[in-house]
Amino acid sequence: MTLTGAVGAVFHVPLQFIISTCIRLRIHPNMLTFVGVIISLWAGYALAQGEFLTSGFIMVGASVFDFIDGKVAVQSGRDTKFGGFWDSVIDRLSDLSLAVGLICLYASLGRTDYVLITSIAMVFATMTSYTRARAESLLTKCKVGFMERPERIVLFMLGAFTNRMAAVMWVMGVFSILTVINRIYYTYVELEGKTHPKPTGVLGVIWRGLYWTDERATLPYDFLVLVILGFILLTPASWLADPMAMDAGPLIPLPW
Repeated sequence: MTLTGAVGAVFHVPLQFIISTCIRLRIHPNMLTFVGVIISLWAGYALAQGEFLTSGFIMVGASVFDFIDGKVAVQSGRDTKFGGFWDSVIDRLSDLSLAVGLICLYASLGRTDYVLITSIAMVFATMTSYTRARAESLLTKCKVGFMERPERIVLFMLGAFTNRMAAVMWVMGVFSILTVINRIYYTYVELEGKTHPKPTGVLGVIWRGLYWTDERATLPYDFLVLVILGFILLTPASWLADPMAMDAGPLIPLPW
């Protein structure tokens, strides 16, 4: 079993218990989706206040609802086309609420550099979902690229709990751009009937890292996850000019 596969297995049992409980209580999956976005908005507000640790715990709650809504829909026989549409739309709002919270925080600190970095990261995060949706209106599947929504949510939580949000934004921005490029190129090759290049040697290793096609819970996926964790946790905050490096506490006074 891979590292990420083991982590998923650990959380499977408690999450399945929550899913079964929701089904027994006949809670509609669309309501779970709605509650999840409300919690995400709360997390975004906490980020805007500079309360990273608090926002991290709130994000954990939001991620539970985000995970179980689709499972409840399928296991209870309530999965519908509208439910899938509703979930997809709400996911975008949840993501952007966290980004808006960070942008408000960095703007209050006068850090236009990180306002820009966060904005770029979320523009390409949104484009990641859009390129897949458009591609799959023409193709059967377009699930290439590393930085998908689960990875972004985990990164947001990691940044909040470790006060390393600056490093997280750099990772999210770079890999979101690569993911969008991956999906555009993949769609081009598929629609034009061309062959996907498979270079060998050193060039092949570089190509595999830039043009990501590996599934989760595989050894290459674990390796890239460890590289990203190393960058986030080991890169000195001063190298990234982290706006929160000196103070992890609340920075914006509440209106009351």
